[in-house]
Amino acid sequence: MKPLVFALSILFAFSTLNAQQPVWQPSPGHTQIPIWPGAIPDARPAKGPEKSEAVTNELVAGKPWIEIENVSRPTMTVYSPSGTNTGAAVVVFPGGGYQILAIDLEGSEVCDWLTSKGITCVLLKYRVPAPRSDPYWGAYPESPIALEDAQRTLGLIRLHAARWHIDPHKIGVLGFSAGGSLVAEISNHFAERLYKPVDAADKESCRPDFAVALYPGHLALGDTPLSLNPDIRAHITAQTPPTFLLQAEDDHVDNVNDSLVYYIALKNAGVPVEMHLYAHGGHAFGMRPTKFPITHWPALVETWLQTIGMAPPVS
Repeated sequence: MKPLVFALSILFAFSTLNAQQPVWQPSPGHTQIPIWPGAIPDARPAKGPEKSEAVTNELVAGKPWIEIENVSRPTMTVYSPSGTNTGAAVVVFPGGGYQILAIDLEGSEVCDWLTSKGITCVLLKYRVPAPRSDPYWGAYPESPIALEDAQRTLGLIRLHAARWHIDPHKIGVLGFSAGGSLVAEISNHFAERLYKPVDAADKESCRPDFAVALYPGHLALGDTPLSLNPDIRAHITAQTPPTFLLQAEDDHVDNVNDSLVYYIALKNAGVPVEMHLYAHGGHAFGMRPTKFPITHWPALVETWLQTIGMAPPVS
């Protein structure tokens, strides 16, 4: 090969390698499992290839966090308990405004906490393919894709509960921000699938046994004070699972009214619900402790899980 051609070939290969975007992978010993075996319902092309990167200009507790963009092929990752297995499981929905996923801050770090408490954690990398300007962006019913992924995942977990040493009657959901709105959606849209059933997993119930929504969004109507999203309100019944809500009053991304209106609706429907509101704390703190008392919320959830019979009492 002539020297110039060889040099250009090396340069092209190097440029191509640099152009490839890094893709998030779970910690060693854990594998992402595609939740759809074939065609993905309501598939939409992403604005680019899936990629992950560290966010360093918005530190949380003094540390960067990892965001994933352009998720069009959803996966779940199962994290088994590190010690005693309580049989309970939690599906975690990271937040990110239905544009990105805060995959460690509101995902894998949560799994580390849950597994240390004897709870299986299933981290769902749900679809977020669209920018805010896209008409397909956002929560159900504007966009069905994230809820479809959540329904499918709950069914898969129940189908494989014995394999993963999970009690099929102790499967809950936990989500942050947009993931918190997804918690409300799956808590009230479980009677039928939004997609054509694929296999035996879609014959299993996709109703969560309990739900935790942390600084949720997309629940209150912005132009009407203390008015709940009508799609959520229309589906709340006594079958909506017991719910835990937490939010800061100085949350300027998702207003505290999101938690208030959902709490009121659940209470009126006779659904067991516990809510904690704090004056300070802001938004998107995840599991990381800060100077604000709200960041000690994991201890509150642990106690709540014991009171509703989803975790054994502390001896």
